[in-house]
Amino acid sequence: MSSNQTSLNQAKLPNNDLEQHATTLEIEAEDTFDYSKRSQWLRAAVLGANDGLVSTASLMMGIGAVKQDLKVMILSGFAGLVAGACSMAIGEFVSVYSQLDIEVAQMKREKERMSGSDREGVVEDTNEEEKEGLPNPLQAAAASALAFSVGAMVPLLAASFIREYKVRIGVVVAAVTVALVVFGWLGAVLGKAPVLRSSLRVLFGGWMAMFITFGLTKLIGSSGL
Repeated sequence: MSSNQTSLNQAKLPNNDLEQHATTLEIEAEDTFDYSKRSQWLRAAVLGANDGLVSTASLMMGIGAVKQDLKVMILSGFAGLVAGACSMAIGEFVSVYSQLDIEVAQMKREKERMSGSDREGVVEDTNEEEKEGLPNPLQAAAASALAFSVGAMVPLLAASFIREYKVRIGVVVAAVTVALVVFGWLGAVLGKAPVLRSSLRVLFGGWMAMFITFGLTKLIGSSGL
């Protein structure tokens, strides 16, 4: 009986070893993954979403400080969405294309410096790896414009169906607050950054932008300028 149990235990060992080995490989793969590779599109997407959310909400809050009409508030927010998405896309395209030109020029200088018959293989391998990591201007522009539009839709949808002025302002602030926390959390998770710190930073920044815009516009509007 004991010999049978020993043989069964020995038969189970390889399976356990294989499971432990597979788990170890998964952990190592996760640990060695370079999350900075996501920075090309992640930076543009997170920046675009936060920009769309905060700028459109601040614009609507500023208009709402002096005009209680729902139509005026929605039109100002929609104009901010279209103008902001175009601006973000063009800005990201120009910025990332400039970065691409700099990196390509640097690659050419390194290739000329390392050129030689004994180093051709090394140069080719290095160039292939560097080309994969080059920034993509179109990708960054599309991600930024799309993310800006998604962020800007939050305050627009929140205010669209509420006639009461004070309730509308409160709903916009509440919806933007939830969206700011979500965007901060999402950016931190995708980039493996501290979640709480990132969410709070995005939240307080958005609140400041909205309340400063509302307060200054209200002050200027009440002074009759």
